Amino acid sequence: MARPRLLILIVAYNAEKNIEDVLVRVPAALVELCDVEVLVLDDSSVDATFAISRRLQQSGLIPFPVHVLYNPVNQGYGGNQKIGYHFAMSRDFDFVALLHGDGQYAPESLPTLVQAALTGDVAAVFGSRMLTKGAARQGGMPLYKRVGNRVLSWTQNKLLQSALSEFHSGYRIYRVTALRAIPFDLNTNDFHFDTEIIVQLMLRGLKIVELPIPTYYGDEICRVNGIKYAVDVLRTVIVARLQQYGVLYDRKFDVSSAPAYESKTGFPSSHSLAVDVVRPQTRVIDLGCAAGHVAAALRWAKQCTVVGLDRAEPEPGRVDEFVRCDLNDGLPSSIDFARYDYVLILDVIEHLSSPEDFVSQLRDALGRSPTASVVVSTGNIGFIVNRLMHLFGQFNYGKRGILDLTHTRLFTFASFRRLFEQGGFTVSDTRGIPAPFRLALGDRKLARLAERINTLLIKISRGNFAYQIFMVVKPLPSLDYLLDQAHLESAKRTAALDGRASAR
Repeated sequence: MARPRLLILIVAYNAEKNIEDVLVRVPAALVELCDVEVLVLDDSSVDATFAISRRLQQSGLIPFPVHVLYNPVNQGYGGNQKIGYHFAMSRDFDFVALLHGDGQYAPESLPTLVQAALTGDVAAVFGSRMLTKGAARQGGMPLYKRVGNRVLSWTQNKLLQSALSEFHSGYRIYRVTALRAIPFDLNTNDFHFDTEIIVQLMLRGLKIVELPIPTYYGDEICRVNGIKYAVDVLRTVIVARLQQYGVLYDRKFDVSSAPAYESKTGFPSSHSLAVDVVRPQTRVIDLGCAAGHVAAALRWAKQCTVVGLDRAEPEPGRVDEFVRCDLNDGLPSSIDFARYDYVLILDVIEHLSSPEDFVSQLRDALGRSPTASVVVSTGNIGFIVNRLMHLFGQFNYGKRGILDLTHTRLFTFASFRRLFEQGGFTVSDTRGIPAPFRLALGDRKLARLAERINTLLIKISRGNFAYQIFMVVKPLPSLDYLLDQAHLESAKRTAALDGRASAR
């Protein structure tokens, strides 16, 4: 079995005082764990960092192959790391360890960190100066940095629902397959690159392990503007968190798989309203049934017969019958819509390339059974959050929510009503649905309070405060249906007239 390959990436900028010490302290014992190479990446230093590194490369004092590269243009702390990680990926290393050329992190800790990284399910190992109580103070970390580190890390943990002891250590080992799984190349070139890569790993669901490391603060020059760094870090985690709620979108944090459709039957939603509206023991078509949550609720709670239509089959046992189709290609001719009492189109219209054509086709399919009800919902682009975001120049699509990346059309209450009225339907019921706070925040008091407040605001102005639009519409009878009815009625009346004439 091939031995794992480790690249030790030493990022350096004007580090002539410390670079030699860092290089010679890298433990030779690492060769017992893996094949090791070193890359010194000089970020356009104006001192002798490159010359010293080259001399050591050629001296034979370093027990590993050493590469020394010089950026002709300064790339910044994050930009320099990007180049180093790309080097590791392009040369098929299995792991890359990040060290700083200023000597702030002890190379002697590498064997312990590498050993942890070799565990199969670990994506990254971070050296933490905060795991051992008092270690940061004893190592000379200034008080303001200790306080700032703890406050920022606590805030980041709260926002990201994580539990790291420290977000701000630059001593890290990454599994290269984990780096390949995240778009780190889109990250900042500034110092909060480290925070962005943590967020990406977390959103991707990759495992991070922390181990204690000694703290050392010597005469190295701090090049970080603390206030700017703190603001950048907080902005990063806030944007990432808001992206999870569908409020903002940043491509660098688009690292998780598409969110699964979740059941929304346990609180005010399009799902729960649809279940309430449908009468028991009726026949239902669920267009775009997804995982089949609503279909299952109708079958179990109301003994309905449900046929599901979608591109992918739902969970087993959730529908009575399934028809595979893409609604953008039209309604399947194999289904006689006149046999059904309800048609559900929940959060589907906004995904279609031509809602107008779809609505017209649906009306034609239902026109011979004008007693059927169509239960339909979509997001309300007039929702107050969207209005405020637009006011400040923001119109951000995301992985979920009203501005889902897969949505092709957006509606207000008025435009959604017009879509159906102009397509040959009458609207019999219109309601506003509050935001899904329980999905975003969990089923707890804060979410329920926000839900109640949102519901009250919808009563004041549903156009502004409804997160979703819910309608029940009925098809107007088609001309074929009306003509058939005219023929039937004429036949009845003719028969009655003929009967009276015979009686005379």
